[in-house]
Amino acid sequence: MAQSASLEEFEALLEESFEVDTPQEGRVVKGKVIAIENGQAIIDVGYKMEGRVDLKEFANPGEEPDVKVGDEVEVYLRQVENARGEAVLSRELARREEAWDRLEKAYANDERVEGAIFGRVKGGFTVDLGGAVAFLPGSQVDVRPVRDAGPLMGLKQPFQILKMDRRRGNIVVSRRAILEESRAEQRAEIIAKLKEGDVVEGVVKNITDYGAFVDLGGVDGLLHVTDMAWRRVNHPSEILSVGETVKVQVIKINKETHRISLGMKQLQDDPWSAVTEKYPVGTVHKGRVTNITDYGAFVELEPGVEGLVHVSEMSWTKKNIHPGKIVSTSQEVEVMVLDIDTAKRRVSLGLKQTQRNPWEVFAETHPSGTEIEGEVKNITEFGLFIGLDGDIDGMVHLSDLTWEGRGEDVIGNYQKGDVVKAVVTEVDTEKERISLSIKALDGDPFAEAVQGVKRGDVITVTVTAIEDGGIEVEHEGMKSFIRRSDLSRTRSEQRPERFQVGDKVDARVTNVDAKTRKLGLSIKAREIAEEKEAVAQYGSTDAGASLGDILGAALKVEDKEGEKK
Repeated sequence: MAQSASLEEFEALLEESFEVDTPQEGRVVKGKVIAIENGQAIIDVGYKMEGRVDLKEFANPGEEPDVKVGDEVEVYLRQVENARGEAVLSRELARREEAWDRLEKAYANDERVEGAIFGRVKGGFTVDLGGAVAFLPGSQVDVRPVRDAGPLMGLKQPFQILKMDRRRGNIVVSRRAILEESRAEQRAEIIAKLKEGDVVEGVVKNITDYGAFVDLGGVDGLLHVTDMAWRRVNHPSEILSVGETVKVQVIKINKETHRISLGMKQLQDDPWSAVTEKYPVGTVHKGRVTNITDYGAFVELEPGVEGLVHVSEMSWTKKNIHPGKIVSTSQEVEVMVLDIDTAKRRVSLGLKQTQRNPWEVFAETHPSGTEIEGEVKNITEFGLFIGLDGDIDGMVHLSDLTWEGRGEDVIGNYQKGDVVKAVVTEVDTEKERISLSIKALDGDPFAEAVQGVKRGDVITVTVTAIEDGGIEVEHEGMKSFIRRSDLSRTRSEQRPERFQVGDKVDARVTNVDAKTRKLGLSIKAREIAEEKEAVAQYGSTDAGASLGDILGAALKVEDKEGEKK
């Protein structure tokens, strides 16, 4: 019994020693380099087990293998014995396991890790982190896009682990995060030394449409295009170039965002300080057109002082036209100062004010009654527009086209381009209107016909037409109409048919209306006036004389006076 028990104990101890001394596959074990031959290191891992590992597995990317006989190394035991009776070892897998342990601790503590970029893959690069391979996205290489990553290959440098998954074997790192952190520290240190108002030197690092970035020795500041010069700068490249050293003033520092605003014009005298003295309102100056917009043109009076010529102040005659059709960029023009707003740094200028108002000139040279000749520029429902001297137009209203008939009936006789004559009737310089008359060229037939005729006069007219409502008559070529009720004081005689065309009749003038161009006539009014005159001269009907006797006596007197003549 005793012997049996001791035998069992011996077997148990022997099995236990096998478990302790024999390494398990799939683990990292320690070994000793006992020889180097044929590009391989022969390693004794104990328990009479030896294996071979390629020397390249002992080298970091871009470096020579770092191993020699006698070195103790850690290797990964992939298989206890192969077909040749050797252990299958891997230094690379051992380094990987070791690296993952180390990297997981660094990731947990948000610590930087050291590595080297050794390859290029789609979307980025591969990085050796001392045994573990990580992915470096292209966007995480630098703070700005890198065109050539050649100088960075194989260079040991710090990285920040962004993400890692040991089960999947994925590690994502960033070089940019390290650079940004370093830049932030550097910026903070430099910004702490700067204060607003400081004048410093910097190097133009980059130029954009809106300004230039200036390197102040590790920190960039923005020099906006509006702060480069007092004058208008269309693009920063007009006055700056990349690599140029410039003197700038610190205008503003944002301590939170670390943004620095710079200025160059602040180091020069402000031309606006003397604008009101140099350019009084009403004075005329020469300037250069710098910019043209839909609403006007900007004119530079001197570097840093620009004024706006509004489109309404560009031309006396060219209305609703784009400023670019009146002036061109870089053109030198004469302008008048209309207004200055020093608070808003605005100067209002006028281009047309440097020339005389053409309506005022026309009024001086063409008083009312002057005959002109011009081309029909436009025909509207109101009348004709005639081109005149000074690039202005005058209007012949429908009512001024003809004395006879309606203007609507004769306007069709005119066409654009026709050269016509007319008479100036009125010039309104404030409203910029010139009234013309074509019919006035022939004089006023009405005025000529009624010249010397006044209300109460008796004139002889010729019957030209018989109508139901009265008769049409003519006096000196001008037509008038005597209504039926005005044909006689006696109702029975108020018959138009008792007259014939060509008859000469005397009628009393009841009205002369120059505006409506009408002459009021009445035979009845003439008869009544004659009766009153006769009664006044030859007695009253109350004295016993009849109306017939009075009129007969008056006629005898007229006959005798006629015989004497």
